[in-house]
Amino acid sequence: MDHLLERNSLEAMSEGNTELRAFLRTRRARLAPEDAGLNTQPGSRRVPGLRREEVARLAGVSTDYYIRLERGRNLNVSESVLTALARALRLDETERIHLLTLAKPQRSPSSHRFMPGQRVRPGLSRTLNALTEVPALVIGRRCDVLAANALARALYTDFDALPRRERNLVRFLFLDTAARQLYVDWPEAARSAVAGLRLYAGRNPDDAQLAELVDELSARDGDFRRWWADHDVHRHSYGAYRLRHPLVGELTLNYEALAHTADPEQILALHTAEPGSSAEQALRRLASWSPAPAANGLSTHR
Repeated sequence: MDHLLERNSLEAMSEGNTELRAFLRTRRARLAPEDAGLNTQPGSRRVPGLRREEVARLAGVSTDYYIRLERGRNLNVSESVLTALARALRLDETERIHLLTLAKPQRSPSSHRFMPGQRVRPGLSRTLNALTEVPALVIGRRCDVLAANALARALYTDFDALPRRERNLVRFLFLDTAARQLYVDWPEAARSAVAGLRLYAGRNPDDAQLAELVDELSARDGDFRRWWADHDVHRHSYGAYRLRHPLVGELTLNYEALAHTADPEQILALHTAEPGSSAEQALRRLASWSPAPAANGLSTHR
């Protein structure tokens, strides 16, 4: 039987996959029994969310098996078992893929390595600067800002003027005081950014620059530290948000995140306003005050 074979394989493992353990525990804690279709007696529960035996029953595995899995003993767990767990925990598609990623064999924590620098192609940089009425950025690993056109720099901050290690959207959100005034709903934007960084961390657990960024933000900001511990994940593909810019006032912008076919680790983020809206007029005013495009994005980002 598949589950029995997998259980035997788990016996030989040490407890080490802390990310998988934390993700399963936080997903279990957030799910109310009634949301999972379970009947419970009033006043009979001592913990929030589902118990481990309830998750096991919903997923069709033994309680002992699930306990071992939640302890991080996960080598050679089949995709069918993980998919059953995703259904039991009511995970969305992004969370399901994140679970599958976390369940892969992990490197040891000491294997952190510095990732090679990313370089924006000159052609993409010229395309970026040709977009004079649309704020646009090239986003790399761990939400690093690899390049930004003039309107994006006027809308957010002049990333080109920052030291290279500080050219990061999540860092901007938490450590630049202007960001908290810029975003009308800063907590929502900031939590979403943390969730996006968590998703990246699941795919790149050995990224030394990511570890440095998380350590710094955790030490300097309590909100980041708390939301990082939530283990939420989010894929930023499209959406909308409201800004309160000091020069042009409030504006609602839509964003689209487009993967670069030549380098999937680079995302072209475009921000547009509804045609004929006050936000469109605000962007035009901001564009008219912005300096001429700079030849940014041509050097390696480290």
